Amino acid sequence: MTEHGDHRFETAAVLGAGTIGLAWAGLFAAHGMRVRLSDPRSDLRHTLDETLPLLTHGLPGEPDPALLRERIELGDDTAWAVSGADLVQENGPERLEFKRELFAAAARAAPEHAVLASSSSGLLPSSMAEPLPEDAAARLLVAHPFNPPHVVPLVELVPGERTSEEVVDTALGFYTELGKTPVRLHREVPGFVANRLQSAVMAESFGLVLRGVIGVEELDTVMKNSLGGRWATVGPFESFHLGGGGEGIRHMIEHLGRGMAERWKDLSAPELTENAVETLVRQTESAYGTGTEAYLARSRARDDKQLAVNEAVRDAGTADRTARRGTSSTLGSDHSQE
Repeated sequence: MTEHGDHRFETAAVLGAGTIGLAWAGLFAAHGMRVRLSDPRSDLRHTLDETLPLLTHGLPGEPDPALLRERIELGDDTAWAVSGADLVQENGPERLEFKRELFAAAARAAPEHAVLASSSSGLLPSSMAEPLPEDAAARLLVAHPFNPPHVVPLVELVPGERTSEEVVDTALGFYTELGKTPVRLHREVPGFVANRLQSAVMAESFGLVLRGVIGVEELDTVMKNSLGGRWATVGPFESFHLGGGGEGIRHMIEHLGRGMAERWKDLSAPELTENAVETLVRQTESAYGTGTEAYLARSRARDDKQLAVNEAVRDAGTADRTARRGTSSTLGSDHSQE
């Protein structure tokens, strides 16, 4: 169970049991919540039982899959899933009408206090909430995780035009208690922030490969050994600011801004023609394999590395805060002796 203010999160309804929904169900269960997982797929029980042992490696404390399974009920009815829920986490297909209908059904059957959260990767919460009455729309927001949700810390919280600030604050507290890093967006924009950044990088990545500048595996090597590692510790703005030394970002823009602006004109906007797709697929599959066995091996390796990065960054942050507290204490003592 997690708690924020007067809102206790004991039961979660997870609507949709794809990759994202299954990971949310495992994470909620790992934090002691009761979970009702709803999906019409005929293999739901088998898929969950097969997936939980794979998920536990990335969950806090690596809990026993059997214990998690005891906390997760299965069904295919939305009204059943959301009855008694403190949180509804929707993970359905990225189709606006589908989500509108699903949230309408959830809002009718869920308790009046339930937070209605969508894992949508790009649809706007105001659009999803449009047919809902005021009280239900006030409780709906996007809580978009970055895949895989149980490993990558980010959750983008995107309120709609009618979402109440109290619900946003409650959601911030809830996902923080789960060990996530929720970030609230100040306005709605299609694709939100992380996926828009990823789309920009992927557009140029596709373009560089299709222009013959570099191969798929070489490009990944470049990213992992430069920007990828750097951006895990500082974001683009802080990195750019540090690059300017004591004069910071102002110096960087004054001296490099014109060249950057010229390169922006040459950035890729590749057309995904049949030949282009075949080139990208052929190189990627050649580098990383294909099929279930390759996927499982590489996804496990990805999660191991991501968890190691998370831990290293967290430990470094703790050491930094401790050092700053020590410095503040020393400065205070010196000042008091003057």
